[in-house]
Amino acid sequence: MKKLIQFILAITAVILLLFGVDRYMTRSSSRSTEGTLTIYNWGDYIDPALITAFEEETNLQVTYETFDSNEAMYTKIQQGGTSYDIAIPSEYMIERMIDEDLLHELDHAKIEGMEHLVEDFLDLPFDPGNHYSIPYFWGTLGIIYNDKMIAEDTITSWEDLWNPEYENSLLLIDGAREIVGLTLQNLGYSLNSKNPVELKAAQDKLAMLAPNVKAIVADEIKMYMIQEEAPLAVTFSGEAADMMWENENLHYVLPKEGSNLWFDSMVIPKTAQNIDGAHAFISFMLRPENAALNAEYIGYSSPNQTAIEEYIDEEVVNDEQFYPALEDLDGLEVYENLGLEFIGIFNDLFLEFKML
Repeated sequence: MKKLIQFILAITAVILLLFGVDRYMTRSSSRSTEGTLTIYNWGDYIDPALITAFEEETNLQVTYETFDSNEAMYTKIQQGGTSYDIAIPSEYMIERMIDEDLLHELDHAKIEGMEHLVEDFLDLPFDPGNHYSIPYFWGTLGIIYNDKMIAEDTITSWEDLWNPEYENSLLLIDGAREIVGLTLQNLGYSLNSKNPVELKAAQDKLAMLAPNVKAIVADEIKMYMIQEEAPLAVTFSGEAADMMWENENLHYVLPKEGSNLWFDSMVIPKTAQNIDGAHAFISFMLRPENAALNAEYIGYSSPNQTAIEEYIDEEVVNDEQFYPALEDLDGLEVYENLGLEFIGIFNDLFLEFKML
């Protein structure tokens, strides 16, 4: 009888032990999920010190992955293979993701700091009411040139890219929306044109640019221009700021025909696992001091008005190449979601151009 009681007690102990292990593993798994935040962003697009500070403040462990195009980001989120808690797409892709129900609607009650944002950068057509996105950075597309090779102030227009003097001299970014868009603007059309006649005119105009193109590349433009391997290039304003910091002979120009005004924003994908953590990250990045640190590290323009007024260097803020007056933004266009048909047409036009 004594052995039977000992046996029952032993079995009970094992059951209790296993129950305790199961509860511990469940709690550990829950903590692991709640204790992580997965961010999907462009490469080199956040100050790493801010990630460290966020982790220390919240006890969340950040997993940071990068993409090199809106389309690559969209495809991965649409396929749902990885549960990203935060992503930072551009305006036209945000519009598409809203239309396709790929984004989680934001709870503004959980977001602190929206009052710091430039009012003109809120409630934009791609996300009326900012129900799905919060501005992260903004900027323009323009021309950067080296005054050792091109006389200062002679570059003022997209049309200058077609100057025969620049044969085999021009670097272009590898983007259909950008290159087809600037060609449309050069012709006096909208960079979001869906007009077949206008698109055919852009196709013909692009063909005439081919002799001037030295290379169509991506991030390499920064290195090439700093090292003076080309006299001029098409690039984004933030990239231009980095180049100009490294080489005082470089200058950035917003073409007189107009240009692209772009916005990258923080969103929460529908498959996110840490909704509260994502809202906490958005609030953290909206703090003026953090927005200023990020802008200083990245070189792009901040949408945070308080950061602009109180934290960012006055010399930077007064540079109209990167912080143009709001009234001067009227001549700039935001990319719209063209739909699959016209995205394909733009891509085909650009591919044909690259093969010339």
